[in-house]
Amino acid sequence: MSLVPARTAPTVPYTFEKSRAAFDRALQVIPSGIYGHQGPTEGCYIPQTSFPLFSSRAEGTRFWDLDDNEYIDYMCGYGPNVLGYADPDVDAAAAEQARLEDVVTIPSAIMVDFAELLVDTVASADWAFFAKNGGDATTLAVLTARAATRRKKIVFINGFYHGVSPWAQKLDYPGVLEEEVANNLYVDFNDLPALERLFSENRGTIAGLIAQPYMHGNFTDNTLPEAGYWQAVRALCDAHGVVLIVDDVRAGFRLDLAGSDHYFGFKADLICFCKALANGYNVSALCGRESLKDTVSSLHYTGSYWMSAVPFAAGIATLTKLKQLDAPAQFARLGTDLTTGLTTVAAENGFTLIASGAPALFYLRIADDDSLMLHQEWVAESVRRGVFLTSHHNHFINAALTSADITRTLEIAHEAFGIVRAHHPELEPTA
Repeated sequence: MSLVPARTAPTVPYTFEKSRAAFDRALQVIPSGIYGHQGPTEGCYIPQTSFPLFSSRAEGTRFWDLDDNEYIDYMCGYGPNVLGYADPDVDAAAAEQARLEDVVTIPSAIMVDFAELLVDTVASADWAFFAKNGGDATTLAVLTARAATRRKKIVFINGFYHGVSPWAQKLDYPGVLEEEVANNLYVDFNDLPALERLFSENRGTIAGLIAQPYMHGNFTDNTLPEAGYWQAVRALCDAHGVVLIVDDVRAGFRLDLAGSDHYFGFKADLICFCKALANGYNVSALCGRESLKDTVSSLHYTGSYWMSAVPFAAGIATLTKLKQLDAPAQFARLGTDLTTGLTTVAAENGFTLIASGAPALFYLRIADDDSLMLHQEWVAESVRRGVFLTSHHNHFINAALTSADITRTLEIAHEAFGIVRAHHPELEPTA
Protein backbone atom coordinates (compact mmCIF):
# COMPACT_ATOMS: atom_id res chain seq x y z
CA MET A 1 0.00 0.00 0.00
CA SER A 2 1.36 3.41 -0.97
CA LEU A 3 2.37 5.87 1.78
CA VAL A 4 0.86 8.65 -0.32
CA PRO A 5 -2.93 9.17 -0.53
CA ALA A 6 -4.45 9.65 -3.98
CA ARG A 7 -4.62 13.33 -5.01
CA THR A 8 -7.17 14.81 -7.36
CA ALA A 9 -5.01 17.46 -9.00
CA PRO A 10 -1.28 17.98 -9.51
CA THR A 11 0.51 20.72 -7.55
CA VAL A 12 0.99 23.99 -9.44
CA PRO A 13 4.75 24.67 -9.79
CA TYR A 14 6.01 27.88 -8.19
CA THR A 15 7.38 30.85 -10.08
CA PHE A 16 9.96 33.33 -8.76
CA GLU A 17 9.49 36.72 -10.42
CA LYS A 18 10.11 38.81 -7.27
CA SER A 19 13.16 36.73 -6.30
CA ARG A 20 14.67 37.33 -9.74
CA ALA A 21 14.01 41.07 -9.55
CA ALA A 22 15.67 41.23 -6.10
CA PHE A 23 18.67 39.31 -7.43
CA ASP A 24 19.06 41.78 -10.29
CA ARG A 25 19.21 44.56 -7.67
CA ALA A 26 21.66 42.55 -5.58
CA LEU A 27 24.06 42.11 -8.48
CA GLN A 28 24.46 45.90 -8.60
CA VAL A 29 25.65 46.26 -4.99
CA ILE A 30 26.73 42.82 -3.64
CA PRO A 31 29.57 40.72 -5.11
CA SER A 32 27.95 37.75 -6.90
CA GLY A 33 24.51 39.03 -5.80
CA ILE A 34 24.41 36.23 -3.22
CA TYR A 35 27.87 35.01 -2.20
CA GLY A 36 28.93 31.53 -1.15
CA HIS A 37 27.17 28.25 -1.84
CA GLN A 38 23.71 29.78 -1.45
CA GLY A 39 24.15 31.91 -4.56
CA PRO A 40 23.78 30.97 -8.22
CA THR A 41 27.48 31.40 -9.01
CA GLU A 42 28.47 28.30 -6.99
CA GLY A 43 26.13 26.13 -9.10
CA CYS A 44 24.70 24.19 -6.16
CA TYR A 45 21.05 24.65 -7.22
CA ILE A 46 20.43 23.19 -10.69
CA PRO A 47 18.51 24.27 -12.66
CA GLN A 48 18.73 27.64 -10.93
CA THR A 49 15.37 28.68 -12.39
CA SER A 50 13.66 26.12 -10.11
CA PHE A 51 14.87 27.70 -6.86
CA PRO A 52 13.90 30.84 -4.92
CA LEU A 53 16.72 33.29 -4.18
CA PHE A 54 15.41 35.37 -1.28
CA SER A 55 13.12 34.61 1.66
CA SER A 56 10.61 36.98 3.23
CA ARG A 57 9.57 35.25 6.50
CA ALA A 58 9.89 32.01 8.43
CA GLU A 59 7.98 30.20 11.15
CA GLY A 60 8.24 26.70 12.59
CA THR A 61 9.43 24.28 9.98
CA ARG A 62 8.56 26.53 7.04
CA PHE A 63 9.80 29.61 5.20
CA TRP A 64 8.25 31.78 2.48
CA ASP A 65 10.07 33.39 -0.44
CA LEU A 66 9.57 36.88 -1.90
CA ASP A 67 6.85 35.51 -4.20
CA ASP A 68 5.02 34.17 -1.10
CA ASN A 69 5.72 30.56 -2.04
CA GLU A 70 5.71 28.31 1.04
CA TYR A 71 8.34 25.62 1.73
CA ILE A 72 8.69 22.80 4.23
CA ASP A 73 12.36 23.38 4.97
CA TYR A 74 14.81 20.50 5.34
CA MET A 75 17.87 22.75 5.36
CA CYS A 76 16.91 24.64 8.57
CA GLY A 77 19.00 27.67 7.64
CA TYR A 78 21.87 25.22 6.98
CA GLY A 79 21.49 23.89 10.50
CA PRO A 80 20.77 26.60 13.10
CA ASN A 81 16.98 26.17 13.06
CA VAL A 82 16.95 23.22 15.47
CA LEU A 83 13.69 23.97 17.31
CA GLY A 84 11.79 25.62 14.48
CA TYR A 85 11.95 29.17 13.15
CA ALA A 86 10.84 31.84 15.65
CA ASP A 87 10.56 29.40 18.55
CA PRO A 88 8.47 31.32 21.14
CA ASP A 89 10.49 30.20 24.18
CA VAL A 90 13.85 31.08 22.65
CA ASP A 91 12.59 34.39 21.27
CA ALA A 92 11.06 35.31 24.64
CA ALA A 93 14.36 34.63 26.44
CA ALA A 94 16.26 36.67 23.87
CA ALA A 95 13.76 39.55 24.08
CA GLU A 96 13.96 39.60 27.89
CA GLN A 97 17.77 39.77 27.73
CA ALA A 98 17.58 42.50 25.08
CA ARG A 99 15.49 44.61 27.45
CA LEU A 100 18.27 44.31 30.04
CA GLU A 101 21.43 44.60 27.92
CA ASP A 102 23.25 43.10 24.97
CA VAL A 103 26.64 44.50 23.82
CA VAL A 104 28.08 46.38 26.81
CA THR A 105 31.58 47.50 27.79
CA ILE A 106 31.98 44.55 30.17
CA PRO A 107 30.33 41.14 29.62
CA SER A 108 26.96 40.21 31.04
CA ALA A 109 27.00 37.54 33.76
CA ILE A 110 24.65 35.49 31.60
CA MET A 111 27.81 34.39 29.74
CA VAL A 112 28.78 32.49 32.91
CA ASP A 113 25.32 30.92 33.11
CA PHE A 114 25.64 29.70 29.53
CA ALA A 115 29.15 28.31 30.08
CA GLU A 116 27.99 26.46 33.21
CA LEU A 117 25.07 24.95 31.27
CA LEU A 118 27.40 23.75 28.51
CA VAL A 119 29.83 22.23 31.00
CA ASP A 120 26.91 20.45 32.69
CA THR A 121 25.54 19.25 29.31
CA VAL A 122 28.55 18.29 27.17
CA ALA A 123 30.36 15.21 28.48
CA SER A 124 33.86 16.25 27.38
CA ALA A 125 33.53 19.91 28.45
CA ASP A 126 35.33 21.34 31.48
CA TRP A 127 35.09 24.88 30.08
CA ALA A 128 33.47 26.87 27.27
CA PHE A 129 34.81 29.76 25.17
CA PHE A 130 32.30 31.69 23.02
CA ALA A 131 32.61 33.21 19.55
CA LYS A 132 30.27 33.79 16.61
CA ASN A 133 30.79 31.27 13.79
CA GLY A 134 31.75 27.65 13.48
CA GLY A 135 34.97 28.77 11.80
CA ASP A 136 35.83 30.86 14.87
CA ALA A 137 35.56 27.74 17.02
CA THR A 138 37.54 25.44 14.70
CA THR A 139 40.25 28.07 14.26
CA LEU A 140 40.55 28.47 18.03
CA ALA A 141 40.76 24.69 18.36
CA VAL A 142 43.67 24.48 15.91
CA LEU A 143 45.44 27.42 17.57
CA THR A 144 45.02 25.69 20.93
CA ALA A 145 46.42 22.39 19.66
CA ARG A 146 49.48 24.12 18.21
CA ALA A 147 50.03 26.24 21.31
CA ALA A 148 49.65 23.27 23.67
CA THR A 149 52.00 20.94 21.75
CA ARG A 150 54.34 23.53 20.18
CA ARG A 151 53.96 21.54 16.95
CA LYS A 152 52.79 22.70 13.50
CA LYS A 153 51.04 19.86 11.65
CA ILE A 154 47.29 19.20 11.66
CA VAL A 155 45.66 16.00 10.34
CA PHE A 156 42.51 16.42 8.22
CA ILE A 157 40.07 13.78 6.98
CA ASN A 158 39.76 13.85 3.16
CA GLY A 159 36.50 15.54 2.16
CA PHE A 160 36.67 17.78 5.23
CA TYR A 161 34.98 21.12 5.79
CA HIS A 162 35.92 23.14 8.87
CA GLY A 163 35.11 26.67 7.71
CA VAL A 164 36.68 29.15 5.33
CA SER A 165 39.76 30.35 7.23
CA PRO A 166 42.92 30.01 5.10
CA TRP A 167 44.22 27.04 7.16
CA ALA A 168 40.97 25.16 6.36
CA GLN A 169 41.06 25.72 2.60
CA LYS A 170 42.94 24.08 -0.30
CA LEU A 171 46.06 25.39 -2.00
CA ASP A 172 44.26 25.84 -5.33
CA TYR A 173 41.62 28.11 -3.78
CA PRO A 174 42.04 31.79 -4.74
CA GLY A 175 43.98 33.81 -2.18
CA VAL A 176 45.31 30.85 -0.18
CA LEU A 177 49.09 30.87 0.35
CA GLU A 178 51.24 27.74 0.31
CA GLU A 179 52.51 28.60 3.79
CA GLU A 180 48.95 28.56 5.16
CA VAL A 181 48.34 24.90 4.26
CA ALA A 182 51.94 23.60 4.22
CA ASN A 183 51.49 21.81 7.54
CA ASN A 184 48.22 20.07 6.66
CA LEU A 185 48.19 16.26 6.44
CA TYR A 186 45.34 14.23 4.95
CA VAL A 187 43.90 10.77 5.50
CA ASP A 188 40.65 8.96 4.60
CA PHE A 189 37.89 8.50 7.17
CA ASN A 190 37.71 5.00 8.72
CA ASP A 191 41.22 4.14 7.39
CA LEU A 192 43.05 3.31 10.61
CA PRO A 193 46.15 1.73 8.97
CA ALA A 194 46.69 4.92 6.96
CA LEU A 195 46.29 7.05 10.08
CA GLU A 196 48.78 4.88 11.97
CA ARG A 197 51.31 5.31 9.14
CA LEU A 198 50.73 9.05 9.03
CA PHE A 199 51.28 9.39 12.77
CA SER A 200 54.45 7.25 12.63
CA GLU A 201 55.89 9.09 9.61
CA ASN A 202 55.30 12.44 11.31
CA ARG A 203 56.11 11.42 14.87
CA GLY A 204 56.57 14.33 17.22
CA THR A 205 55.38 16.95 14.70
CA ILE A 206 51.56 16.59 14.71
CA ALA A 207 49.70 19.06 16.92
CA GLY A 208 46.14 17.94 16.31
CA LEU A 209 43.64 15.85 14.37
CA ILE A 210 40.40 17.60 13.44
CA ALA A 211 37.37 15.68 12.17
CA GLN A 212 33.59 15.71 12.08
CA PRO A 213 32.03 12.91 14.17
CA TYR A 214 31.02 11.20 10.93
CA MET A 215 31.62 12.11 7.32
CA HIS A 216 28.91 14.36 5.96
CA GLY A 217 30.67 15.89 3.00
CA ASN A 218 28.92 17.44 0.03
CA PHE A 219 27.86 15.62 -3.16
CA THR A 220 28.62 12.25 -1.57
CA ASP A 221 26.96 9.62 0.58
CA ASN A 222 27.55 10.21 4.29
CA THR A 223 29.72 7.67 6.12
CA LEU A 224 29.31 6.56 9.73
CA PRO A 225 32.35 5.44 11.77
CA GLU A 226 33.14 1.74 11.72
CA ALA A 227 32.94 -0.12 15.02
CA GLY A 228 35.94 0.78 17.19
CA TYR A 229 37.19 3.49 14.82
CA TRP A 230 36.92 6.44 17.16
CA GLN A 231 38.23 4.50 20.14
CA ALA A 232 41.33 3.57 18.08
CA VAL A 233 41.76 7.19 16.95
CA ARG A 234 41.57 8.29 20.58
CA ALA A 235 44.26 5.75 21.54
CA LEU A 236 46.52 6.84 18.67
CA CYS A 237 46.20 10.51 19.65
CA ASP A 238 47.06 9.66 23.25
CA ALA A 239 50.07 7.58 22.20
CA HIS A 240 51.45 10.36 19.97
CA GLY A 241 50.51 13.35 22.14
CA VAL A 242 48.07 14.67 19.48
CA VAL A 243 45.11 16.87 20.44
CA LEU A 244 41.84 15.26 19.23
CA ILE A 245 39.44 17.95 17.93
CA VAL A 246 35.82 17.10 17.07
CA ASP A 247 34.11 19.56 14.73
CA ASP A 248 30.53 19.20 15.98
CA VAL A 249 29.41 22.42 14.32
CA ARG A 250 27.00 20.61 12.01
CA ALA A 251 25.95 17.53 14.00
CA GLY A 252 26.15 18.98 17.51
CA PHE A 253 23.02 18.49 19.70
CA ARG A 254 21.23 16.60 16.91
CA LEU A 255 22.71 13.19 17.73
CA ASP A 256 23.36 13.60 21.46
CA LEU A 257 23.01 16.59 23.79
CA ALA A 258 26.22 15.45 25.52
CA GLY A 259 28.13 15.83 22.24
CA SER A 260 28.60 13.62 19.20
CA ASP A 261 31.81 12.20 20.70
CA HIS A 262 29.66 10.91 23.57
CA TYR A 263 27.22 9.46 21.02
CA PHE A 264 30.02 7.46 19.38
CA GLY A 265 31.60 6.41 22.69
CA PHE A 266 34.80 8.40 23.00
CA LYS A 267 35.97 11.71 24.49
CA ALA A 268 37.36 14.61 22.48
CA ASP A 269 40.04 16.96 23.81
CA LEU A 270 38.31 19.90 22.11
CA ILE A 271 34.79 20.04 20.63
CA CYS A 272 33.37 22.81 18.45
CA PHE A 273 29.68 23.87 18.46
CA CYS A 274 27.69 26.43 16.52
CA LYS A 275 24.64 25.78 14.34
CA ALA A 276 22.14 24.28 16.81
CA LEU A 277 23.56 26.12 19.80
CA ALA A 278 21.03 28.97 19.97
CA ASN A 279 18.30 28.30 17.36
CA GLY A 280 19.51 30.97 14.95
CA TYR A 281 20.95 33.50 17.38
CA ASN A 282 24.57 34.20 16.56
CA VAL A 283 26.93 32.31 18.88
CA SER A 284 29.44 29.47 18.70
CA ALA A 285 31.48 27.70 21.36
CA LEU A 286 34.68 25.76 21.81
CA CYS A 287 34.53 23.36 24.75
CA GLY A 288 37.43 21.33 26.08
CA ARG A 289 39.27 19.45 28.75
CA GLU A 290 40.72 21.02 31.89
CA SER A 291 44.28 20.26 30.70
CA LEU A 292 43.87 22.71 27.79
CA LYS A 293 42.17 25.52 29.73
CA ASP A 294 45.35 27.46 30.52
CA THR A 295 46.48 27.18 26.89
CA VAL A 296 43.23 28.72 25.64
CA SER A 297 43.61 31.46 28.24
CA SER A 298 47.03 32.32 26.82
CA LEU A 299 45.75 32.95 23.27
CA HIS A 300 44.87 36.37 21.86
CA TYR A 301 41.44 35.62 20.45
CA THR A 302 38.25 37.71 20.59
CA GLY A 303 35.87 39.80 18.46
CA SER A 304 33.61 42.84 18.64
CA TYR A 305 30.36 40.96 19.33
CA TRP A 306 31.66 37.77 20.91
CA MET A 307 30.28 38.63 24.37
CA SER A 308 26.89 39.77 23.10
CA ALA A 309 24.40 38.75 25.80
CA VAL A 310 21.22 38.13 23.75
CA PRO A 311 22.59 35.00 21.99
CA PHE A 312 23.70 33.63 25.38
CA ALA A 313 20.10 33.89 26.64
CA ALA A 314 18.87 32.27 23.42
CA GLY A 315 21.42 29.49 23.83
CA ILE A 316 20.33 28.75 27.39
CA ALA A 317 16.68 28.60 26.28
CA THR A 318 17.58 26.39 23.30
CA LEU A 319 19.57 23.82 25.26
CA THR A 320 16.94 23.78 28.02
CA LYS A 321 14.16 23.09 25.52
CA LEU A 322 16.19 20.49 23.63
CA LYS A 323 16.58 18.64 26.94
CA GLN A 324 12.87 18.94 27.77
CA LEU A 325 11.93 17.51 24.36
CA ASP A 326 14.61 14.79 24.39
CA ALA A 327 15.24 16.27 20.95
CA PRO A 328 17.85 13.78 19.64
CA ALA A 329 15.36 10.92 20.08
CA GLN A 330 12.70 13.02 18.33
CA PHE A 331 15.08 13.83 15.46
CA ALA A 332 15.98 10.16 15.05
CA ARG A 333 12.31 9.13 14.93
CA LEU A 334 11.21 11.90 12.54
CA GLY A 335 14.26 11.46 10.35
CA THR A 336 13.71 7.72 10.10
CA ASP A 337 10.02 8.20 9.21
CA LEU A 338 10.98 10.77 6.58
CA THR A 339 13.87 8.93 4.93
CA THR A 340 12.07 5.59 4.98
CA GLY A 341 9.04 7.24 3.38
CA LEU A 342 11.13 8.96 0.72
CA THR A 343 12.92 5.76 -0.28
CA THR A 344 9.54 4.01 -0.47
CA VAL A 345 7.90 6.61 -2.73
CA ALA A 346 11.04 6.59 -4.89
CA ALA A 347 10.69 2.83 -5.31
CA GLU A 348 7.00 3.26 -6.20
CA ASN A 349 8.17 5.38 -9.12
CA GLY A 350 10.93 3.00 -10.18
CA PHE A 351 13.90 4.83 -8.59
CA THR A 352 16.44 3.79 -5.97
CA LEU A 353 16.88 6.60 -3.45
CA ILE A 354 19.81 6.26 -1.02
CA ALA A 355 19.47 7.95 2.39
CA SER A 356 22.84 7.97 4.18
CA GLY A 357 24.15 9.33 7.47
CA ALA A 358 22.20 9.69 10.70
CA PRO A 359 18.41 10.20 10.30
CA ALA A 360 18.73 13.55 12.09
CA LEU A 361 21.29 14.70 9.54
CA PHE A 362 20.70 12.75 6.34
CA TYR A 363 21.96 12.93 2.75
CA LEU A 364 19.85 11.84 -0.24
CA ARG A 365 20.95 10.52 -3.63
CA ILE A 366 19.15 8.82 -6.51
CA ALA A 367 21.41 5.86 -7.26
CA ASP A 368 20.15 5.28 -10.81
CA ASP A 369 22.44 7.95 -12.29
CA ASP A 370 26.05 8.52 -11.15
CA SER A 371 26.06 12.03 -12.68
CA LEU A 372 23.43 13.14 -10.09
CA MET A 373 21.42 14.79 -12.89
CA LEU A 374 18.32 12.71 -12.11
CA HIS A 375 18.71 13.60 -8.46
CA GLN A 376 19.03 17.29 -9.26
CA GLU A 377 15.89 17.08 -11.43
CA TRP A 378 13.94 15.45 -8.59
CA VAL A 379 15.15 17.98 -6.02
CA ALA A 380 14.24 20.86 -8.35
CA GLU A 381 10.73 19.50 -8.98
CA SER A 382 10.25 19.05 -5.20
CA VAL A 383 11.39 22.60 -4.45
CA ARG A 384 9.06 24.05 -7.10
CA ARG A 385 6.17 22.36 -5.26
CA GLY A 386 7.03 23.36 -1.69
CA VAL A 387 9.61 20.94 -0.22
CA PHE A 388 13.02 22.58 0.12
CA LEU A 389 15.78 20.00 -0.39
CA THR A 390 19.26 20.25 -1.86
CA SER A 391 21.23 17.95 -4.12
CA HIS A 392 24.65 18.64 -2.63
CA HIS A 393 24.41 18.81 1.16
CA ASN A 394 23.12 16.81 4.09
CA HIS A 395 19.68 17.82 5.38
CA PHE A 396 18.50 18.72 8.89
CA ILE A 397 15.49 17.86 11.05
CA ASN A 398 14.00 20.40 13.46
CA ALA A 399 11.77 19.84 16.45
CA ALA A 400 8.82 21.70 14.88
CA LEU A 401 8.44 19.05 12.17
CA THR A 402 5.17 17.10 12.41
CA SER A 403 3.87 13.85 10.99
CA ALA A 404 1.55 15.96 8.81
CA ASP A 405 4.61 17.78 7.41
CA ILE A 406 6.20 14.44 6.58
CA THR A 407 3.01 13.20 4.89
CA ARG A 408 2.84 16.37 2.76
CA THR A 409 6.55 15.99 1.95
CA LEU A 410 5.96 12.45 0.72
CA GLU A 411 3.03 13.60 -1.44
CA ILE A 412 5.20 16.21 -3.14
CA ALA A 413 8.18 13.88 -3.42
CA HIS A 414 5.96 11.24 -5.03
CA GLU A 415 4.64 13.77 -7.55
CA ALA A 416 8.18 14.98 -8.29
CA PHE A 417 9.45 11.43 -8.85
CA GLY A 418 6.56 10.86 -11.26
CA ILE A 419 7.48 13.98 -13.24
CA VAL A 420 11.13 12.90 -13.50
CA ARG A 421 10.01 9.44 -14.58
CA ALA A 422 7.80 10.98 -17.29
CA HIS A 423 10.74 13.08 -18.52
CA HIS A 424 12.91 9.98 -18.92
CA PRO A 425 11.00 7.23 -20.71
CA GLU A 426 14.37 5.76 -21.68
CA LEU A 427 15.02 4.67 -18.08
CA GLU A 428 14.29 1.10 -17.08
CA PRO A 429 12.45 0.97 -13.72
CA THR A 430 14.46 -0.56 -10.89
CA ALA A 431 13.28 -3.92 -9.58
